[in-house]
Amino acid sequence: MVSFVISLVVLVLGYFLYGRLTEKVFGPDDRKTPAIAINDGVDCVPIKTWKALLIQLLNIAGTGPIFGALMGACFGPVVFLWIVFGSILGGAVHDYMSGMISERNNGASIAELSGIYLGKPALYVMRVFSVLLLLLTGTVFVNSPATLLADLTDNAVSTGIWIVIILVYYVLATLLPIDKVIGRFYPVFGVILIVMALSIAGGIMLLPQYEVPEVSLSNLNPTGLPIWPFMFITVACGAISGFHATQSPMMAKCITSEKEGRKVFYGAMLIESVIALIWAAAGVAFYGSTQMLQGALTDLGQSGVVYDISTNMLGRFGGALAIIGVVVCPITSGDTAFRSARLILAEWTKLDQKKIRSRLIITVPLLGVSAILTQIDFNILWRYFSWSNQTLATIALWVCTAYLIKSGRKHVYLLLTAMPATFMTAVSVTYIIIADEGFRLPEEVGYLTGIAVALAMFVNFVTMYVKHNKVHVRRRRGK
Repeated sequence: MVSFVISLVVLVLGYFLYGRLTEKVFGPDDRKTPAIAINDGVDCVPIKTWKALLIQLLNIAGTGPIFGALMGACFGPVVFLWIVFGSILGGAVHDYMSGMISERNNGASIAELSGIYLGKPALYVMRVFSVLLLLLTGTVFVNSPATLLADLTDNAVSTGIWIVIILVYYVLATLLPIDKVIGRFYPVFGVILIVMALSIAGGIMLLPQYEVPEVSLSNLNPTGLPIWPFMFITVACGAISGFHATQSPMMAKCITSEKEGRKVFYGAMLIESVIALIWAAAGVAFYGSTQMLQGALTDLGQSGVVYDISTNMLGRFGGALAIIGVVVCPITSGDTAFRSARLILAEWTKLDQKKIRSRLIITVPLLGVSAILTQIDFNILWRYFSWSNQTLATIALWVCTAYLIKSGRKHVYLLLTAMPATFMTAVSVTYIIIADEGFRLPEEVGYLTGIAVALAMFVNFVTMYVKHNKVHVRRRRGK
């Protein structure tokens, strides 16, 4: 229990200390944000800071910090370290920098930012990659709440019917101006999500029958999966997630001052990490061992485990509250996933999104493809979602590094994004080489390749920095 409490304290301190450093490196000023300068009444709309924070939290959360944390807990309490330090040093930096760089480029998507700072090839790759990730995300966030809602209603309403209902809602939320549905209801849902997490935390801390084990570096995964790189892929949204880079531009279009950025972007990520930490702790505390937790995930599925923990730990009312929170999470991330996909495709096709007809042209095919993808096994979808999620986070961090280089930041400040980018490059490359859903090559090949690619990327960006510095010096001498 001591490790769990210390982890919570470190996350809070991370916001005030490392979050402030991240803000200093970026350097917010008093320029007009897109919400003020553009204010189109659809996507660029001024929203109060506290609302923007809760909306950002709902946008990024999904079932990632819950399902991912539960699966990550199968490695043992070592997962606490990844959630805490992965978030403070990587995930929250990723969210803040991608959101603020988007804000400085009129709310441009991560795909467009890749083109601006990494070149045209990166633009085309990221357009395709981002839309595919958002489709997978939206589909995952259709399946998981539909299953939970079916459980909550004792299957009086089937999973299939819930899928249709959720998709219809997604059409409305994707088409309507951001302040009509998202801006109005998401702050309420955000409060429900936070109350749910606090309820579960209270259960594991106050009820005597539950004991949270202390942190160790031991790998307790019953199936023998190595911590590197599998744990770092499995726990995505609670530590670092590329999906967030697709979501941050939405609030980048709505904040009214650059100085709100740390609260909205860095703060929302750390709140999500608290949620992940709570669910990881709940998984091992409730089932007593990683073997029992793994068995429950195999027998009941992720949704079943959430239902089991919530109802048994908190009783009928508390369990219902917790499950509503878990249902709200994916639905509110699913609709914004499709909204982000619409905006990326609109940038690509140059379709004016002020007209509802243009929004329909993009939205209907997107949701049609997602409806087909819901027929694929959830576990397969989750694995591909997790890898593509972390790969996009890797690219987004390199985009942020390129931005800092071109903005003339000191070399030591570049490590803020370059170090987590290098780490995540090694993780993503290693995973796809050795995983069953990847190339299935020997682990040694994966480790060596992952490290080699990560170091090559780091050297490439050091070279970019040196070249940029030389050009800058020549220009100054020319003056």
